[in-house]
Amino acid sequence: MQNKEKKQTSQKYIENGKELASLPLNVLQKHLRTSAKGLSQNEAHRRLSTYGYNEFSNKKVNPLLKFLSYFWGPIPWMIEIATVLSGVLHHWPEFSTIFVLLLANATIGYLEEHSASKAIDALKAQLAIKAKVLRDGKWITRAARELVPGDIVRIRLGDIVPADIKLLDGDSIECDESALTGESLPVTRSAGASVYSGSIIRQGEIDAVVYATGHNTYFGKTAELVINTKSVSHFQRSVLQIGRYLILLALALVVIIIGVSVARDESLLSTLQFVLILTIAAIPVAMPTVLSVTMAVGARLLAKKGAIVSRLVAIEELAGVDVLCSDKTGTLTKNELTLGDPFTRHGVASDDVVLYASLASRKEDNDTIDLAVLRALKDERVLNNYKVEKFQPFDPVRKRTEVVVKNIHDHSEFKSAKGAPQVILSLCANAESITASVNKAVDAFAERGFRSLGVAKTDSHGQWQFLGILPLFDPPRDDARATIESARSMGVSIKMVTGDSLAIAKEMAKNLGLGSSIVDAANLDKNKATNEEVAEIEEADGFAQVFPEHKYRIISLLQKRGHYVGMTGDGVNDAPALKKANCGIAVSQATDAAREAASITLTSPGLSVIIDAIKESRKIVERMNSYAIYRIAETLRVLVFVTLAILVFKRVRY
Repeated sequence: MQNKEKKQTSQKYIENGKELASLPLNVLQKHLRTSAKGLSQNEAHRRLSTYGYNEFSNKKVNPLLKFLSYFWGPIPWMIEIATVLSGVLHHWPEFSTIFVLLLANATIGYLEEHSASKAIDALKAQLAIKAKVLRDGKWITRAARELVPGDIVRIRLGDIVPADIKLLDGDSIECDESALTGESLPVTRSAGASVYSGSIIRQGEIDAVVYATGHNTYFGKTAELVINTKSVSHFQRSVLQIGRYLILLALALVVIIIGVSVARDESLLSTLQFVLILTIAAIPVAMPTVLSVTMAVGARLLAKKGAIVSRLVAIEELAGVDVLCSDKTGTLTKNELTLGDPFTRHGVASDDVVLYASLASRKEDNDTIDLAVLRALKDERVLNNYKVEKFQPFDPVRKRTEVVVKNIHDHSEFKSAKGAPQVILSLCANAESITASVNKAVDAFAERGFRSLGVAKTDSHGQWQFLGILPLFDPPRDDARATIESARSMGVSIKMVTGDSLAIAKEMAKNLGLGSSIVDAANLDKNKATNEEVAEIEEADGFAQVFPEHKYRIISLLQKRGHYVGMTGDGVNDAPALKKANCGIAVSQATDAAREAASITLTSPGLSVIIDAIKESRKIVERMNSYAIYRIAETLRVLVFVTLAILVFKRVRY
């Protein structure tokens, strides 16, 4: 009996996310019947069947009402009037023909929109948010929709929080809740605090327990994360506006014909029916359906090429791009970092630099730099001699990863860090004596196209000591140079965007065949840019030392020059730039926040995917344009022919 009451109490709390948010962490874990080890797969499946998927189901529209909606509107009304008039005059063959036309148009429109909707839903499913969850004591990656109350998840920089969670022990994190609360500044959340579904992690990494999912979350249905794909593009609006003008023109001609027929004392009813039938036949009834179907089919074609559209109008946006600002890493390069021979401080062995950098790396995060450092270890078993007590992940502000490590054998503790050389150097007590040699080494590596990674550790007195520099090289993609030439032939200017130093950016641009005009992004911090500076940006082949906020500035200046700008991005801080761009493109392996902000999401790496997608989108828009021109010309032909025939031959014969 006591167990039954306990179960009912737990059920009540699980269904009431607001009450759960106020519970202390230990009480919450007790009510959710979970621990820091997470749930088992069997228990997770059981809870999934009890609480449902962690998603917000869209409001279902009655299929019959949806079908009937195709009989409502100016164009259907005119066809329906013609049907009624044919019946009144007992012209049953014409009545049957018009009725079948009306029914066929509604049926085709309904079926095609339903098919397009299913296709887009399938494509959007490929963009579903993933979550790192602890099941059976192992960290695995699962779709966020499979999370259940009681799951233990790990959230880190760039993640969209997949459910309502309460933070476990660990360092504080910063969350962006602007999409939920309207507050633009990030907020700090510590262990025991609640973080709501839809928030974006701006800084830090921590484990948390899920306490509410789906409709039971704090924001419920209002926290919908999937972009609505039913937007109407500029092209569609233009064509539909032309259609409205054609209808007005047709109605004006109908008035003229009726007026002439009345003056000639002809049958008004017969005249009206005849004119309406021919006018309706000339009106572009199928134009909206044809455009929607064309773009839906195009979306499927783009998906096959590795570019998934989050909304159909993105096809038109992509087709119009004439300047593409492309990330270097993973798009222009292979994103396969390799380590060169390290620069070391006098008396420090190269293997030690690699070791202490490895201690500040984490394999399960799948970070490319961490994996490159770990691969450089001669024997990974040496890491077994150390235990990482505290791991502070890399973030764009601090520009370093820092760990607290304990030596298992002598139980001594020390700190290790890796990051931007100048940032690491600023920590160190021995910085003054080695700054000149470090700067010289960084410049030498940059001239060869290498990125530099500084490494340091604390000594027995707790003071940081600079150990050395690890040179990292990311070779250009094999097809990058040819793809850039192909883009230029299409009228698309490629501009490389990288956070690397000016020297590295120039060397990489040279290898890619981009050109030598590289702009230092530090010059973009000015509130106002002169015409000469804007022109320099327009003519630039790339930008170096770029921070995410610089991307927004680059886009703004290029758009002021009349360019239609595409921008690639992968991080949480890229989201504003991806929104600002005419066409934001989230590259493969982008964070959830970047994918949410982008119009296009790539499923495979490389610039060639983007260029192929631009080619295909231009074909799609050209098909739509060709149909629109044909339909408009045909409408004018029919209207003019009918009007002249009636006026010239002086009598309507029906």
